[in-house]
Amino acid sequence: MKSERGNFGTKIGIILATAGSAVGLGNVWRFPFMTGQNGGAAFIILYFGCILLLGIPGMVSEFVIGRHAQANAYRAYGKMGGKAWRLVGILGILTSTIILGFYAVVAGWCLQYLFASIAGQLNGDATYVQNYFQTFSSDWLRPCLWGVAFVLITHLVIVRGVQRGIERASKILMPLLLVLLVVIVVASCLLPGAGKGIEFLFKPDFSKVTHSVLLEALGQAFFSLSLGTACLCTYASYFSRHTNLIHSATQIALLDSVIAILAGLMIFPAAFSVGVQPDSGPSLIFITLPNVFQQAFAAMPAVGYVIGILFYALLVFAALTSTISMHEIGTAFFHEEMHMSRHQAAWILTAVCSVIAVFCSLSMGAVSDIQLFGLPLMAFCDLLTAQVMLPAGALLTSIMLGWFVSAKTVRDEFTNQGTVSLHLFGVWRFCVRFIVPVCILLIFLHQLGVI
Repeated sequence: MKSERGNFGTKIGIILATAGSAVGLGNVWRFPFMTGQNGGAAFIILYFGCILLLGIPGMVSEFVIGRHAQANAYRAYGKMGGKAWRLVGILGILTSTIILGFYAVVAGWCLQYLFASIAGQLNGDATYVQNYFQTFSSDWLRPCLWGVAFVLITHLVIVRGVQRGIERASKILMPLLLVLLVVIVVASCLLPGAGKGIEFLFKPDFSKVTHSVLLEALGQAFFSLSLGTACLCTYASYFSRHTNLIHSATQIALLDSVIAILAGLMIFPAAFSVGVQPDSGPSLIFITLPNVFQQAFAAMPAVGYVIGILFYALLVFAALTSTISMHEIGTAFFHEEMHMSRHQAAWILTAVCSVIAVFCSLSMGAVSDIQLFGLPLMAFCDLLTAQVMLPAGALLTSIMLGWFVSAKTVRDEFTNQGTVSLHLFGVWRFCVRFIVPVCILLIFLHQLGVI
């Protein structure tokens, strides 16, 4: 099976595919409402600082492990740290599979809203839009079908392999995503009163900065870059031996952050233009924003119609770049460890994630008795992965690389066997050994409500 293993063919393919794994609904939806809830520009400044202290070092750590082994996450952690550390790879595979299952539900909602926007079904007052979402999300059939459909769309990309599937799709989806973002940003920023939204985004109010805001910025940096899912480790296994890991991580983090800022510029000016505070949490993209676009472009209904379509197309593309990466983690494991063809391995993941998606969707209303520990299955999966599995995976990764793997092995991989400058190695290793574990531990304790 080793002969079937692919690699990314170009540097731009590496950047776009890996950035695509990080760019998702978290950038387009979570980043704006987190910014809205935590002081605007002050939160963004803290977020960038956390990207430097936690994000880039964490990314490079997974890159080192994946590129060193040139194998799936299970084998990569074992090859770098020893057999016991394979459990961290398994943890990443399980985490990504669960996330893909419930993420597909929300991605399916985006697909439904894209088609509803095209059909003009979202035109109505605020009560109508709210009832539309509640009726749709609590239905037993349509959300399930859309969720499974999204998993199948992801499957169609994965079965084509690394270059012809993942890389080619990323080269199409990421530029499209950027173009759609820029178009909506321009339209949003030209609205009357949009200046208040722009000011909110770029004029910091440090009086709102608390230890809680700092921890939220740490958490956003952590989740935005897909740390702890084994995604970065898996994608790095397809990197060339000549890929500069620190440069690639910096470029990916920069692209990810630019998209997050553009998402803020897309949402804040439009929201402030119609007097809506963009901190309404999960309901933002399915209840609040349809009304915002409708009111903002009331004088130009045709423009509002097009913007609504473009916005949900943007969400679909953003979700797809993330689901592709999550699917690949488990597919690579079954393909290489179970000696299956890539098609067979992909079908196993597709089947498992489709089942998770169906049960998570049903737990949202149609069959509310589907619960674990008193929570609807979807809420439980979200809590389990976000508050336990992701932090645990990233924490164990930093501990393994910082304390259990020889400095020479890590240095050789970091410097491409001495062909890349060693200047940043000491700073990076200090971050991996001390700063990253402390940051992740703080996030973990904050998520659990301990601090």
